[in-house]
Amino acid sequence: MNIRIGIVGYGNLARGVEASVQLQPDMELVGVFSRRQGIETVSGVPTYSMEDIPNFKGKIDVMVLCGGSATDLIEQTPMVTKYFNCIDSFDTHARIPEHFANVDKVAKEAKTATLISCGWDPGMFSLQRVYAEAILPKGKSYTFWGRGVSQGHSDAIRRLEGVVDARQYTVPKEQYLEEIRNGQTPDVDGYKGHLRECYVVAAPDADKAKIENEIKTMENYFVGYETVVNFISQEELDRDHKGIPHGGFVLRSGESTDGTRHVIEYSLKLDSNPEFTGSALVAYARGIYRLAKHGGTGCYTVFDIPPAWISTQSAADLRAHSL
Repeated sequence: MNIRIGIVGYGNLARGVEASVQLQPDMELVGVFSRRQGIETVSGVPTYSMEDIPNFKGKIDVMVLCGGSATDLIEQTPMVTKYFNCIDSFDTHARIPEHFANVDKVAKEAKTATLISCGWDPGMFSLQRVYAEAILPKGKSYTFWGRGVSQGHSDAIRRLEGVVDARQYTVPKEQYLEEIRNGQTPDVDGYKGHLRECYVVAAPDADKAKIENEIKTMENYFVGYETVVNFISQEELDRDHKGIPHGGFVLRSGESTDGTRHVIEYSLKLDSNPEFTGSALVAYARGIYRLAKHGGTGCYTVFDIPPAWISTQSAADLRAHSL
């Protein structure tokens, strides 16, 4: 029997999940649940209101929550966990322990299983950090993001007076990547290791100097980073910056014995951030489904799912072809 999937929300991430489900031989999409009315899905699957969610208990095996971390998932994941096994991409790192505790309490009471904070960071990058630090306990770890579009930062710029449209790219500084790849352990954090590259379409009568200053002094977004602001036309933005690419690197430089150095590197280069994140969610939806079938209840993360459980291959095939 196929794993029955439901989707909550219908933005870019949900469409990525929808596309990935179509590629899975053991899954079927039952429906999309949204606060918006009259949505037409790409696959033609039916849409329902959020109020309809409890009516599908027993008809959906895993619900994939695709809302935003700031306001949606913090409330929606515990709510939907009352009825279903779930998975989300909650990515506010500082609030993951709080989110985990809230979901864990609900899931244990409801005897459901929910996996939180799945994607590429947190998610795939989290796994690589654990693997690398376990293998090289003496060393230093680094995470770089980009070159890619930061949707939250882009939106923050668009909200400024005089701004018509904008894209902001997070760009790793190559000098530090090369030093680490060469076995060095530079003292670099996220602020020092990244450039914030902004492309801004200003209104005809806008004060560009004021806009640039407001960007560079924006707390929690640009303060502390080297930031470059480029003013371009709407035509240039539409032509050259229409995608949602992203990616990044996890590296660990360490020693096994004095003077014997090793460098571990894991990288991603993504044409579409939401489509790749959606693909990760779908693979791990299979994992949380299998964990629930084995009697697991409560809240989990990617650390708790065996690699074999996210694959469509049998254990024998994995041993024969991937081991």
